[in-house]
Amino acid sequence: MRNLLDFDFDSTHIWHPYTSMTHSLPVFGVHSAKGCELELVDGRRLVDGTSSWWACVHGYGHPEIIGAMEKQLHQLSHVMFGGITHAPAIELCKKLIAMTCEPLTKVFLCDSGSIAVEVAIKMALQYWQGQPQDKAQKQRILTVKKGYHGDTFAAMSVCDPEGGMHTMFGETVTKQCFADAPRTRFGEALHPDDLAQMRGILSEQHSDIAAVIIEPIMQGAGGMRFYSPEYLLGLRKLCDEFNVLLILDEIATGFGRTGKLFAYEHANITPDILCLGKALTGGYISLAATLCTDKVAQGISQSPAGVFMHGPTFMGNPLACAAACASLDLINRNEWQAQVVAIEQQMRLELKDAIDLPSVKDVRVLGAVGVLEMHEPVNTAELQQQFVDLGVWVRPFANLIYIMPPYIITPMQLSQLTGAMKQVAARITLADDIAPTQATASFISHG
Repeated sequence: MRNLLDFDFDSTHIWHPYTSMTHSLPVFGVHSAKGCELELVDGRRLVDGTSSWWACVHGYGHPEIIGAMEKQLHQLSHVMFGGITHAPAIELCKKLIAMTCEPLTKVFLCDSGSIAVEVAIKMALQYWQGQPQDKAQKQRILTVKKGYHGDTFAAMSVCDPEGGMHTMFGETVTKQCFADAPRTRFGEALHPDDLAQMRGILSEQHSDIAAVIIEPIMQGAGGMRFYSPEYLLGLRKLCDEFNVLLILDEIATGFGRTGKLFAYEHANITPDILCLGKALTGGYISLAATLCTDKVAQGISQSPAGVFMHGPTFMGNPLACAAACASLDLINRNEWQAQVVAIEQQMRLELKDAIDLPSVKDVRVLGAVGVLEMHEPVNTAELQQQFVDLGVWVRPFANLIYIMPPYIITPMQLSQLTGAMKQVAARITLADDIAPTQATASFISHG
């Protein structure tokens, strides 16, 4: 018989993400998960619309990933990566190099997405330390507003400095350079002035800037904003023109989420440094990776340290590498392509009339991402309960109700999600000063 959870202990002693220990938000106890469903301790089943924060693209309980992990667990569950290597790490890095764009030939295995960004920033800074003429100057990172790159300190420094989650650390984190977020939406012709501010900053400060970091095509936790591939292409050209590195944070977008294997493929560009995570292991265990070019690796080796100065305890964990290899094998079968196309088409069809709801400001869909942007911020706890009552797991934030479901979701399950999104949005009442006529819709194809 299923054991009930000790919710009192949980609320008193266990810190959940982005919560208060004195005013805790309600949590829902999960007993098990299979496919696209979470089973609560009280027996209710919820269709998962979040892929557990965008990671579980293959669903829960996939026999191939579980089998790979079980086999590895009995053989070698963990060993330090300093001075030691092992087959799962070698196999994984071979797969990553084969899957990503040609210039990326060096792989650093990380513990999490935030650490992958930390590593990328350290790579960029240490690369310029190996270039004598620029050693003293190139120590800052340029990025765009409304971005999100993680919760550790270097990652926080390149998150949105005004409306982001880390403004309380503004006086502590390193001061970086920020341009306005891209304005041109995906599928639209690039606005003539969209890159003007970025060009101006690079023109004036390129001698101080080590790299530009950006989430390609989709700004995730900063607002679920989809922007033009032409912007990304123009940014790559600016980085080349002003001799700065380009870091692409594909932790959320990588492995098919936007309709391409990697979002940078929409713009046909290649980065100097690439961050991957989340779906890398299919969400079964934490692992991320930072890839770079030979040029970057050589520059780091020429720096005063002579080596790259990073080495976490659980780097290259064999169990995580085995899970990632199995996950990438599933990706390499290319079933995700048809799955994401079907998800996108169904969401476009079923969410389009949500634009008529007074509370909805914008509707947008790209690949396996569906977003209802509301006129006002929502009450996450209140809406969370409403979604659970409707039999789905959808976790709104800020003024967004969104879904990023597992690729294996069935049409019936997806309809349950989109129906719940519209039903909950329909219950939201507008403040008197909000004009519903401002609403727009964006039904985007991954093209």
